[in-house]
Amino acid sequence: MTDRTNERAFLTGQLLIAMPNMADPRFARTVIYVCAHTEEGAMGLVVNKAMPSITFPDLLEQLGIPAGQDLTGLKVHFGGPVESGRGFVLHSTDFVRDGTLRVDDHVALTATIDILRAIAVGEGPRRHLLALGYAGWGPGQLDSELQANGWLTAPPDDAILFDPDLSTKWERAIAKLGVSPAMLSGEAGHA
Repeated sequence: MTDRTNERAFLTGQLLIAMPNMADPRFARTVIYVCAHTEEGAMGLVVNKAMPSITFPDLLEQLGIPAGQDLTGLKVHFGGPVESGRGFVLHSTDFVRDGTLRVDDHVALTATIDILRAIAVGEGPRRHLLALGYAGWGPGQLDSELQANGWLTAPPDDAILFDPDLSTKWERAIAKLGVSPAMLSGEAGHA
């Protein structure tokens, strides 16, 4: 008999890849990094969608944080529909402070303004992604969506998490599984 708690916790640190038939338009063609998955629910960040109306330098200016370097190429990501005014930085573990959650040996999550100050002056983590909002699931909700064939899961890699080319992340994440999106069906299989 399988221990369901361990099975659920396995998704922490994994990618969720929306199936081509994802009905919720907020998650169509998304790739989500799962930061936590327990009996109480799950939390993750969309890693392949940018906020259309704000840039990283704009955000720093709004927060009154001076930039000590050129940050014009940095995007602010749509992390998900929950608490869309709240910021999260998904980053490499070379930057860990009070308030940082180590997801695994390579990836951490920080939601304090200190990390934004550090990034602004070039003292932040080597790899990072700033997101506003997050994707959240209640107890058992993500498990139900997986059983209903709404998501695929895959191990992450730095290119999918932190690569600034957002337009191909969904296809690259599916390709990690060795399949083509055209081969995927929205029908759940039954043995």
